[in-house]
Amino acid sequence: MKKVFAVLAASVAANVAYAESGVTLYGLADAGVEYINNTGRNGDGLVRVTSGNLSGSRWGLRGVEDLGGGLKAVLQLESGFDIDTGNSGQSGRLFGRDAHVGLESRYGGVHLGRQQTSMREFGIAYDPNVIADRYGMLSMAPEFGARADNAIKYVGTFGGLTAQAFYSLQSNGNEVAGSNVYGGDFGAFLNYANGPFSVGVAYDDAHVGTPANQAPAIRRASMAGTYAAGAAKVHAGYRVAMAYDGATLPGAQAANAGSNLYWLGLAYKLTPALSLTGTAYYQDFRKTGSDPWQFVLTGDYSLSKRTDLYASMSYALNKQNSQLGVNGFNSGSGTNAVFNVQPGKDQFGAVMGLRHRF
Repeated sequence: MKKVFAVLAASVAANVAYAESGVTLYGLADAGVEYINNTGRNGDGLVRVTSGNLSGSRWGLRGVEDLGGGLKAVLQLESGFDIDTGNSGQSGRLFGRDAHVGLESRYGGVHLGRQQTSMREFGIAYDPNVIADRYGMLSMAPEFGARADNAIKYVGTFGGLTAQAFYSLQSNGNEVAGSNVYGGDFGAFLNYANGPFSVGVAYDDAHVGTPANQAPAIRRASMAGTYAAGAAKVHAGYRVAMAYDGATLPGAQAANAGSNLYWLGLAYKLTPALSLTGTAYYQDFRKTGSDPWQFVLTGDYSLSKRTDLYASMSYALNKQNSQLGVNGFNSGSGTNAVFNVQPGKDQFGAVMGLRHRF
């Protein structure tokens, strides 16, 4: 009889472990129609279908296996794509958004692979627009959307405190023997949440040089907080950045410059289905007068738990030689220069779209 009970107990334990293991297919499709003015050399307007406006279009797999004793193995593979063309995102990578495997326990988890940096994790938590791909924090500071290749990452949650740290051995995917600093990146993120209040700090140190000149680096630190009261939630934050040894910050007029980024936002839920978010971003490039503003207003209406309609508009206000567009600082040349804003000119953009999760 004891043997029978032992077999039954083992069978139940195996079934419980199996129930807590498995693979989940998930994804999101986001597409809209955008209008922007003042583009290119002639300052023309542009209307286009766009992908990934509030959220990047993606599909992915999450896997988990219960190993017993509070230990589990985890896997995540996530692929980004442009729904307007069907092309893969992240420069054509198959799993450009995420590709990692790891072990997790009550002491935290360690993950290996391509993963989100600490600044991206911070941005998701503290940008009022949740680092929307179109308009907002990523336009001002693209580092808040960064991912790192060849990364070792620790994540632990202890009550209201979450701690993360990562080290990327080669964040650009091009390993070069004898050039261990080239492309390296490391950072950390601490977050504390208690009731309606949360506060977080993040740091990132990225080497952006070449194998022949590994010195150029950009260091960034950020802090922010949120407070929720009823249907309203206030966001406020600050990021300081400094470029060293010939590195150049996005939007800066010269190498070795520093900048201070500030933002203030308010999210308000008018009804259970309808929400509005308004945000102002301001970046002060030190020792220059080229300090841009960006204003974003977004409305989102839920048709169901998985599908919503949205409308978002933004205004980029430039000063002196600043060249901030609603979708980022000038970075294109050739055919991509059609999106560039002439120095000191402002730009307005608006997009309406549909987002569906599965």
